[in-house]
Amino acid sequence: MLIAGRIRTVRRNRKISQKKLSELSGVSFGSVKRFEQSGEISFLSLIKIAAALGLNGELEHLFENIPPSSIEEIICGQD
Repeated sequence: MLIAGRIRTVRRNRKISQKKLSELSGVSFGSVKRFEQSGEISFLSLIKIAAALGLNGELEHLFENIPPSSIEEIICGQD
């Protein structure tokens, strides 16, 4: 929901309707609406929406700085 909220904020700040975002991205209007309401979307559709909003560079940082989930991950990451 955090990502959906951020996308909605960007869309609104740029004064783009959900319908227009659907047209720009090639993602169905229903999928755009559902994403903003529930956070549910396919990864491909998320990429299309981000690109339509000029945010595709932000996706490069999506999985940065992920903390290790176990001591084994820390040990293996030291190689």
